[in-house]
Amino acid sequence: MFRFKFLWVVSAICLSLITGCNCGNKRLQVNVSKIPVAPVTIKRYDLDLFKVRTTLLQHDLEMLKGQYSFFLGTDLSDPSKLAEMKAYLENQRNINFKDQIKSRFSDLKPLENSLTLAFKHYLYYFPQASVPVVYSYISGGDYTYPVQFADNVLLVGLDNYLGKDCKIYKADGLPAYRAGTMTPDFILPDVMKALSFKVFPEQFPGNNLLEQMIESGKRLYFCEAMIPETKAQYIVHYTPSQFNWIVKNEAPVWTAIIENGMLYTSNGKLIRSFMADGPFTSEFSKEAPPRLGEWLGWRIVGKYMENQPEVTLQQLMAEKDFQKILTLSKFKPKK
Repeated sequence: MFRFKFLWVVSAICLSLITGCNCGNKRLQVNVSKIPVAPVTIKRYDLDLFKVRTTLLQHDLEMLKGQYSFFLGTDLSDPSKLAEMKAYLENQRNINFKDQIKSRFSDLKPLENSLTLAFKHYLYYFPQASVPVVYSYISGGDYTYPVQFADNVLLVGLDNYLGKDCKIYKADGLPAYRAGTMTPDFILPDVMKALSFKVFPEQFPGNNLLEQMIESGKRLYFCEAMIPETKAQYIVHYTPSQFNWIVKNEAPVWTAIIENGMLYTSNGKLIRSFMADGPFTSEFSKEAPPRLGEWLGWRIVGKYMENQPEVTLQQLMAEKDFQKILTLSKFKPKK
């Protein structure tokens, strides 16, 4: 019944485009030119580590220790740790990752410039914060956490951004929908998403669909505030075809949710269908991208902040009255 109603709505509305490329509003176009941030320099642990000679392992690691104490701040005379490091460096899969990273990411200057600008925005909204030290490294295929924060250290696993055609991804059995967004364009949004969890630790996501939509939407809005010039497609982690689908179908998706009484559902299976990652959202079609609830939550939060100019980013992230956010957003997709 739900699927039928959605298809009827699609034909009735004719899939009009929503306006604009990004979801945000003009208030995020702030002047950060005078925010004092030293240019970001990414420390290339990913490549420097593989310059170590396994025949002189302890000696060469000791030489690197001063620059990479975060990784090597341990007893380098411990035979078990040296053996573990030797195995890592001689692992052919890691060597393949290193070779591809060296080819694709020979110059990280564009990313360094983008991070510098993003951290200017970060200090604009959080003036008491500090800019992290940034390292690139090879995670060995830690696809769950491509970007991590540890205290004031930012770790970027470049082996997670080698492109959808990376043979290692295929050999590892990564589904195409995951590999499709494992490109350099998604590094910056992933960093900002991880930063949002550092600044505002994850809490219970909410009991119903609306609460989870808005909670996820707040994090996307946080990312947008940090990188307002980044295309919405990358912030929401969609491929071009997925993004085009939701842009065309936002209004009928919202109508279907309302008319089928799902906005306040606490049905776990139904909530997951709108919030969990995957190849598509089966309730609509195989062309429908995953995480439709996250997208709609971002749109609702964006309208709320547009209509409430006195609300700060900190206040938004702390707000737990989800119905208030929806009501004051006056969210109504254009048909």
